Amino acid sequence: VQLQAYGGGLVQAGESLRLSCAVSGTIFGLNGMGWYRQAPGKQRELVAIINRSGTTNYADSVKGRFTISRDNAKITVSLQMNSLKPEDTAVYYCTAEGQFRTYWGQGTLVTVSS
Repeated sequence: VQLQAYGGGLVQAGESLRLSCAVSGTIFGLNGMGWYRQAPGKQRELVAIINRSGTTNYADSVKGRFTISRDNAKITVSLQMNSLKPEDTAVYYCTAEGQFRTYWGQGTLVTVSS
């Protein structure tokens, strides 16, 4: 199983980016798919997660600005990030939760300049 994330880059504050993550291989009992991030010198934190039924959960810091979505047929998860702030700068990791373990992507860097 591999998770390939893409879409990161350098943007200015107030701009938007869209991250996407594609899963290759079979994950038994796939349910939640999500995004975490890790800023320099900080712990990894949950950004957003969506379960198979479409129920979502967001970190307070991104509510109203970020939107997570998934395509169950294509096994992809996306994160639309609007009104980006410098504090959103981090490496973003996609995840996929199976019945026995959670899989992680390799990370994609998002840099927001002020």
